[in-house]
Amino acid sequence: MASAGAMGAGQPDFFEATPMALWLEDYSALHAQFERWRAEGVTDLRSWLNQDRGRLRHCADLIRIVRVNRQALSLFGARTQTDLMDRLADVLRDETFEGWADELEQLWRGHGGFHSQTVNYALDGRRLDLSLKAVILADERQPWDRVLVAMEDVTLLQEARRQAQASARDAREFFQQAPVSLWVEDFSAIRHLFDELRRQGISDFRTFLDVHPDFIERCLQEIRIIDVNDYTLKLFKAASREQLIGRIGDVFSAESRDSFAEQLIELWHGRLFHQKEVQNNTLEGDALHIHLQLSVFEGHEDDWSLVLLSLTDITARKKAEAYLEYLGKHDVLTQLKNRSYFVDELGRLQRKRTPLVSFIALDLNNLKQANDEGGHAAGDDLLRRFGEVLNKAVDRPGQAARIGGDEFVVLLPGYDEAATRKVLDNIHSLIELNNQYYGGVALSVAAGESSCRNPDALEQALKDADRSLYEAKRRYYSTHERRR
Repeated sequence: MASAGAMGAGQPDFFEATPMALWLEDYSALHAQFERWRAEGVTDLRSWLNQDRGRLRHCADLIRIVRVNRQALSLFGARTQTDLMDRLADVLRDETFEGWADELEQLWRGHGGFHSQTVNYALDGRRLDLSLKAVILADERQPWDRVLVAMEDVTLLQEARRQAQASARDAREFFQQAPVSLWVEDFSAIRHLFDELRRQGISDFRTFLDVHPDFIERCLQEIRIIDVNDYTLKLFKAASREQLIGRIGDVFSAESRDSFAEQLIELWHGRLFHQKEVQNNTLEGDALHIHLQLSVFEGHEDDWSLVLLSLTDITARKKAEAYLEYLGKHDVLTQLKNRSYFVDELGRLQRKRTPLVSFIALDLNNLKQANDEGGHAAGDDLLRRFGEVLNKAVDRPGQAARIGGDEFVVLLPGYDEAATRKVLDNIHSLIELNNQYYGGVALSVAAGESSCRNPDALEQALKDADRSLYEAKRRYYSTHERRR
């Protein structure tokens, strides 16, 4: 994650600073293997892997680990990354490969990453139940060469679920002391409602919910909360169980009801253990992102009279994911869009057949001078200043992107030549204003522009803007040299 770590002078290394375990891995060899299998006619990956379980190990061997952060080293009890890499055989055991097939299938289907639960082992032998969320970072150089894997330790949550279902006596103490939110509920009324629908001949339950959305609210009202543990009161900021149960309607948001509908569909199809990511609210109105696991207690599969809900607060993780998504589309130094976003957006405009698109290509004139006189910190400061200018000068639907070291492009869908010139004039005006407030090397840019009314000629129009930019660049340095 060199590009995410090197964020410019004064910028934090988010990869190291994030409070969850992160692994940056190279899956490009796996991508190439997938392409070979597709070319050989493989369509059902799961069946293909089941024919020869050695293929699972082969796929794992194709993964190259690029970097892990401090939280990952701490989680696995490793002193250094080398220490962890040398003992991967102790970390990854047979249980790990049970979930690996699911992860491979999600990648095979083009999901852009995967979400799974797996078991690893720390270097001291401790079992680790982990919730994995992987995302393929945008990279035009080589497919899947940067895959970010976030690991959440859910060992305590899984142990809580196992303990709660194993022994009612032992589970009671663990239930109260568990460091996760646990709810014991009675779903038997919902089971009776389902049975009545089946007697009426209802078979397509999803369509039934679409036609009768009030049924979702009715099922919510039929749930009886038997008990919650102390951690639940803390999580939802409730003074007592009575207060929480009395204000349960405040806990559910509109997103919660959509998620509950999906839970009902899972139950309708007999899946008595499932997990979802849902959004709830505290009694103080704060949003909570929750990883929810629902399981019907053993012995109550027929009437659903005892159901355990385990809730883990993943709000911090969701914020981290949002920031990682931001990093995938933005240049952190200038706060503008990055090259990857620009390439994707240009492709989208081509596919959409946008009838009019204009470009402004820009290049800083004095970046080398700033670096020579004040070092890279001065150069970064000049880039940040220009980022401020473009963020103020370009309004939607326009987008400004940094596509190289000192190279920028403004993408203006729907702008004709006159509107484009107005944006460029505004940029120059803001540059003059910016220079009045900052000392040192003055902010100066060379610019070229072009407009395109043929969706098939967008790349040529961009080249025309670049050509105009280079002519302006030559004129600037020619004049600058004569003056000097």
